[in-house]
Amino acid sequence: MYRILIAEDNFTLAQLLKKQIEPWGNEVRLISDFQNVMTAFTEFQPHLVLLDIMLPFFNGYHWCSEIRKISNVPVVFLSSASDNMNIVMAMSMGGDDFIPKPVDPNVMNAKLQAILRRAYNMTSTVPVLEHGGAILNLNDSTLCFGEEKIDLTKNEFRILQTLMENKGKIVSREILMMKLWQDDCYVEENTLTVNVTRLRRKLEGAGLPGFITTKVGSGYLIE
Repeated sequence: MYRILIAEDNFTLAQLLKKQIEPWGNEVRLISDFQNVMTAFTEFQPHLVLLDIMLPFFNGYHWCSEIRKISNVPVVFLSSASDNMNIVMAMSMGGDDFIPKPVDPNVMNAKLQAILRRAYNMTSTVPVLEHGGAILNLNDSTLCFGEEKIDLTKNEFRILQTLMENKGKIVSREILMMKLWQDDCYVEENTLTVNVTRLRRKLEGAGLPGFITTKVGSGYLIE
């Protein structure tokens, strides 16, 4: 079973597409918040994205470029503007195919099945953690938020990964110390404090003030 994410602001069409795709054994989710497409993407972890070009707030080209920063998941554009310029633009922005509207259900399903077969013989999505629009890439130890891409040190990455994996829960200093002590090198308690302070500065500089909360006597928390 494949997970298909649909970003289409025409609710009637989106529901129709959903009904046409689900009988093939796929799980389909519709995006309703078009300001936070990446939040829906990282939460659902789709195998394929159907993406309308004309969307509220940001167009499909923008969201395709954002997806391509963290994933090679197939992106198929939908548009009534099926002229050559739009098709070329869709492909150049990282799209895998283009389906014109009105959508022919048989053609669409044939294309999606072919793309999914090809894609999952060759590619896989990049593992990420997401919270509040901040996306932690587990492959290259970077954090993306909006247009910002933050490079993290090894210790900063381990701290942030642990906190994001346990978001909503207090993580004790002892657990974080153990995470830092993975290379059989002794880590002083002050090292943790210094790394958390530096990490917070980077987060604040990227527009994420207060992302990490200190719970005095207990540890740290991402709420």
